[in-house]
Amino acid sequence: MSQRRSIRRSIRRYTDQPVPPALVDALLDAAAQAPSPHNRQPWRFAVLRDAARTRLATAMAAQLRIDRLHDGDSPDLVDRDALRSVERITSAPVSLLACLSMADMDTYPDTRRNAAERWMAGQAVACAVQNILITAPTLGLGACWMCAPLFCPHTARNTLALPTDWEPQALITLGFAADDGRHRERRPPTDFVIIRDE
Repeated sequence: MSQRRSIRRSIRRYTDQPVPPALVDALLDAAAQAPSPHNRQPWRFAVLRDAARTRLATAMAAQLRIDRLHDGDSPDLVDRDALRSVERITSAPVSLLACLSMADMDTYPDTRRNAAERWMAGQAVACAVQNILITAPTLGLGACWMCAPLFCPHTARNTLALPTDWEPQALITLGFAADDGRHRERRPPTDFVIIRDE
């Protein structure tokens, strides 16, 4: 059996060619096709360009510095990591901040079902993000999923003045790829699949 190459690869370096709004709209339309519990579509997206993108990158880097220094990490290492994060975000012509909103989801009188409802909503947001990542290469774009907003959701929401029910989950950088990215080995299905016939 021949080895299939993945159609999705994380791209972290972009050209300075602007991303046309029509392509961003196509990606957001792909996100909107994701499955969701009760068809409530709990995803929200902020499209970030120019100063907004830089403002978010700088604010998240500041929180990263606070957290890492509190952990006792080397200031030089922390500064390098924070600078790399800012560069990754600001080098992309556009970024999408994916958020979760529980505003339209069901509520229950017990914590078990409320927790399940939140998990389902989070899975739906992840599906929407995956649709973006799968669609981007078909439009000639590179993309990379960054989880940094999960570590500082209040910073991201406050920096961008987002509605209070928007919970930042991920940042997707987008642009025309400056390289092919790095190939990462994937585990074969035999490592993570169990088959039950009876």
